[in-house]
Amino acid sequence: MKKEISICWFRRDLRINDQSALFHALKGDFPVLPVFIFDTEILDKLQDKKDRRVAFIHSSLSQLQAEFINRGSGIYVIYGSVEDAFDKLTTEFAVKAVYTNHDYEPYAIKRDSSVEKMLSQKNIPFRTFKDQVVFEKSEIIKSDGTPYTVFTPYSRKWKGSLKEEDIQLLPSENHLFNLFKTKSFTIPSLNDLGFEDADFHFPEINISEKRISEYHEYRNLPSVEGTSMASVYLRFGTVSIRQLVKSALKWNEQWLNELIWREFFMMILYHFPYVVNGSFKKKYDQIKWRNNEDEFRKWCRGETGYPLVDAGMRQLNETGLMHNRVRMITAGFLCKHLLIDWRWGEAYFAHKLLDYDLSANNGNWQWAAGSGCDAAPYFRIFNPSAQTLKFDPKLSYIRKWIPGFRADYLIPVVDHEFARKRALEVYKQGVLE
Repeated sequence: MKKEISICWFRRDLRINDQSALFHALKGDFPVLPVFIFDTEILDKLQDKKDRRVAFIHSSLSQLQAEFINRGSGIYVIYGSVEDAFDKLTTEFAVKAVYTNHDYEPYAIKRDSSVEKMLSQKNIPFRTFKDQVVFEKSEIIKSDGTPYTVFTPYSRKWKGSLKEEDIQLLPSENHLFNLFKTKSFTIPSLNDLGFEDADFHFPEINISEKRISEYHEYRNLPSVEGTSMASVYLRFGTVSIRQLVKSALKWNEQWLNELIWREFFMMILYHFPYVVNGSFKKKYDQIKWRNNEDEFRKWCRGETGYPLVDAGMRQLNETGLMHNRVRMITAGFLCKHLLIDWRWGEAYFAHKLLDYDLSANNGNWQWAAGSGCDAAPYFRIFNPSAQTLKFDPKLSYIRKWIPGFRADYLIPVVDHEFARKRALEVYKQGVLE
């Protein structure tokens, strides 16, 4: 006779503490089997077989497995299509319910709708919960019921709406006695998944009181370790957003604003899914990009002759990380100095970034290009030299990522003043005509 269980389907929530779906599953009537699916629909599109993000997920699952084994249970990790995975699970077990947390990306919404339909045909409830944000979908909207498209009023409403229960931590870790008791399952190796060990040391998260309380002082200085490195951990849910917001409320409003920006972009993607492939401000799709492939390759390699841009791209290529101030400068340079379509840069960042998140990556690239909601105006064109004087005056960051740096290390790919005037002309023709 098949064992009666509930399933907690882990996705972007790879933790035990304050995990919404896990909490509600464990409070239910049946023992809970934790499940993770390495979705071939996603993995097959990753060209780099040493993808560090897959390695991060794999490492996080191993840590979860150790915790579950201590409770006489284990996480069932399946490699394949989501549909085949649930066919397998519902064949092996008498599944009474599936619990998981909301996801807001177009593919995830379509996938979850398909799973819910499939399970309903087997009379299995599909129960989903809010977990990766404090406010989702249409919880923060204008008085006329439409979504905000400008950050400042959105953040003001967000803060004004926040109540203690919105960031109450759910003690899921206190209910692990209701896990399904089983011999631990073997997690497929990276090789089993078609990947290789990335042999990479991930940056450690630092959410100490000192780091967060000093965030506003150092956040724009790329040579200083002044940021929390929380973005990678938030991306895969190994930390709780509610816990981070609690810390931000106590220690630093500027850091809280960064967490709210994350939710703002998630809300934009949810309400305006066309931004995945097109400009939020649709008239910006009329811009005639130059799209010079040789210049794009130089930008990718960090060989533009603009030291701050090149240092940023070299940091990205080597580590999968880039300081946020430098992300703005490198993105703006590609779109405005080189007049290369923001989608090219967005795709390159998506390929490289450890903390790649569709909504934030898309939102920030469209901000840099001027095409997004609440974006930098088209006529704001960063001068990389002025940005260097302001944020890396001793060239510490530049020298770290460009060994043996000299002022004439490369001939600049384009003159700043020439590029600025050209960008203004092209943008005016595309946006104003």
